[in-house]
Amino acid sequence: MGESTILLVEDEEYIRENLSEILEMNGYKVHTAATGEAGIDAAKKTPFDIVLTDLKLPGVSGIDVIRSIKSHSPNTPCIILTGYATVETAVEAMRVGAFTYLKKPFGKDELLITLEKANEVRALKEENSKLKNEIKKNCTTAILGTSAEIQEVRDTITKIADTDSTVLILGESGTGKELVARALHYGSTRSNKPFVPINCGAIPEDLLESELFGYEKGAFTGAIATKIGRFEAAHEGTVFLDEIGDMSPGLQVKILRVLQEKEFERLGGRNSIKVDVRVVAATNQELEKAVEEKRFRKDLYYRLNVIPIHLPPLRDRREDIPLLLSQFVDKLSKRKKKSIKGVSQDAVRLFEAYDWPGNIRELENLVERLVVLKESDSSITPRDLPDKIRQSKALETLSCAVELPEEGVDFNAAVDNFERDLIIGALSRVNGVKKKAAEYLNLNRTTLIEKMKRKGLLDAIDPTEAGEPSEQSELTGS
Repeated sequence: MGESTILLVEDEEYIRENLSEILEMNGYKVHTAATGEAGIDAAKKTPFDIVLTDLKLPGVSGIDVIRSIKSHSPNTPCIILTGYATVETAVEAMRVGAFTYLKKPFGKDELLITLEKANEVRALKEENSKLKNEIKKNCTTAILGTSAEIQEVRDTITKIADTDSTVLILGESGTGKELVARALHYGSTRSNKPFVPINCGAIPEDLLESELFGYEKGAFTGAIATKIGRFEAAHEGTVFLDEIGDMSPGLQVKILRVLQEKEFERLGGRNSIKVDVRVVAATNQELEKAVEEKRFRKDLYYRLNVIPIHLPPLRDRREDIPLLLSQFVDKLSKRKKKSIKGVSQDAVRLFEAYDWPGNIRELENLVERLVVLKESDSSITPRDLPDKIRQSKALETLSCAVELPEEGVDFNAAVDNFERDLIIGALSRVNGVKKKAAEYLNLNRTTLIEKMKRKGLLDAIDPTEAGEPSEQSELTGS
């Protein structure tokens, strides 16, 4: 409160001076104006934390002062001072953005409490604006990668974000479709309005309609009050319809109407509700195939597919994996309060060799698990990775090393023989020390021993010659 600045617009000199004295004695810095015009000019030159303005002023009214200030400083709380407090004046003041009004005469305590509340609201609004800007920054910069495919996605977002065109985002699960939708929203003129996502595949069909369009009181058993839906909540903002390919034909008709007519009815309602929203949809399905199979309406598909954005799977942009790894390790280390030093080059190569069926979501979830399990001040190495990722490199090597005869091969036997050769070769390289062989093969030691047992290799190299404990000691702990 001590450094808060107040603009006081009051035409009666006695009241103006008396209020100024009270405010300054309580730590506020006060600038006064005797007319609405002077108040508006002062607010254009200097930002104020709070505005106090009389309702009845010569010339420009207090309502006009608030309207002007709110046009260029929407977070500034404005308080009306009035001796004419009626329902009509209160409604009009609130309609143009007043925080509240004080009816003359009012006491010192009432004034100071009102100012304290106004300061709290202003601080919350400013914090909210900062958070929104941070979200906007994160969304527009978090689409990481240097691959041609992802650069094309970023270029498209930049070109179309500040339009109202409907966008259809196509890509496998986990490729970042909602991130693209948020980037489109926060890069548009709608960025200060709501972004409302809804996963059409995660909500039962009988509930999805009421979630999208809301319902009237008494529309069905249990509807004890009117509820607005996601489209209504997103007015002047953006609705993100994720997994729209899972939507039932009946709901598809209603979505088509919203796109065409910009209106809908609540469930159980009779009046049409106009809504101004931008629609961004996403799916992991092949909608053209769904149209051919009569599972998705052709007219809705064409309405949605105004501007398509194709998100490539992670396996088609492997060159982006090191950058994604670095970003996730840094972000999750801060979140988990760990000091992970990064990912070793050998581990990075294994990450790049894996196909990532769950795409970026799978990669981020795995990095979170690794960060949680790792000790601080250490790096993520191949030994930390799941078997399926460590083995992907071995299978890649196998595909390059094997010559395939024309008559075909016994796949299981070929893999078994190759695995056997790898183990024997690794043991030979490290003089039969199983611990070192396991490290060389990026396997856990117990996993290597189990593989050797299954392949009858435990006696392939005499462990006593290498100074390693006998197999019995290994298994019994003696």
